Amino acid sequence: MKRTWTIIGVSDVVSSFKWYQSLFGQPETPPGHDYFGQIRDTDGTVLLCLHQRGAHDHPSLMSADDGTPGNGLLLFFRVDDYEMALKRARALVDRFEEEPHVNPNTQTREFSLRDPEGYYVTISSLSGPQRRGSARRRPNKRLKPTKARVRIRTLRKRRPRLRG
Repeated sequence: MKRTWTIIGVSDVVSSFKWYQSLFGQPETPPGHDYFGQIRDTDGTVLLCLHQRGAHDHPSLMSADDGTPGNGLLLFFRVDDYEMALKRARALVDRFEEEPHVNPNTQTREFSLRDPEGYYVTISSLSGPQRRGSARRRPNKRLKPTKARVRIRTLRKRRPRLRG
């Protein structure tokens, strides 16, 4: 399995670390270092890394003066406690960038806000609304043969079967 570690540049790792812990409803703990911290899920999966700008020679993390924080980056988190995350987020910011709504593409509820550094953060529910009543059934139709399926059937008919 492969995982990505999203690392964002921040001016104050400790305060950003506390902000994200509050947003995700995690107990407050200090970051591993004053220049770097990892926000982890309960199973240890790294959700987000916070790196102090200018702490090392990473070209894209040198200075906020070199670009607008978050320009070209969307931090998108899917959560299993959407309603609680919404309450926690309202306590952290004065206004949302996008109020809660249903995303027409994913059919999940989501909202967006800015973190203290200006990064655009979207929180999305892990799954769409549960349907009430019976689920829609797919029609009982066989797939029409494609060229590939016809070729496979033809090859199977030509090839002698070996029996053991």
